[in-house]
Amino acid sequence: MPKNQFERMMFALMTVIVTVHAYVFYSLYVVNGATFTEMTGEAHVLDAINAMGGIAVFGKMIPIWAVVIIEFVLAYALEVLVGSPCSFKLASRVFDIKETNPVLFETAIICATVGIMCPAMSFLAAILYYPYQFMDFNVFTLIANWLELVCYNLPFAFFSQLFFIQPLIRTCFKLFFRRKVKA
Repeated sequence: MPKNQFERMMFALMTVIVTVHAYVFYSLYVVNGATFTEMTGEAHVLDAINAMGGIAVFGKMIPIWAVVIIEFVLAYALEVLVGSPCSFKLASRVFDIKETNPVLFETAIICATVGIMCPAMSFLAAILYYPYQFMDFNVFTLIANWLELVCYNLPFAFFSQLFFIQPLIRTCFKLFFRRKVKA
């Protein structure tokens, strides 16, 4: 759908803005929410996070907005440099873009992007959120944390990207750039 480099960057920006917020919410509330509320005795996840002083990144507590910014920068860089180019190449290896239904080709790109971005971002998250404050660094613990994050994130990434995030972003992108062309 994006036709030039500027449009690709804008598409990636729109995707990452929605995706990072969805994943931070998913990670903090769905995956870790019960743990946070049990640790602090608070009734609500946000209250528990505030009682803990934020989220541990490299063993230091930082506020949620800082987590969103860190993940946004990492996700955008990874998407622009690796995710988008590689996913298009992978989809093009399987399907001929000229002969394949555009919906099928876009679905192949989404699946390839999830297959690249989910393990990569989960690895970065395993490094960022490693329990440095409780234990010394151990590569086997890092790998175990990474695999655990991939198992949690992959189903959410696949279904949210395929059925919610990408259709929303593609619709917004078409509306935004259609108006720009008409003007």
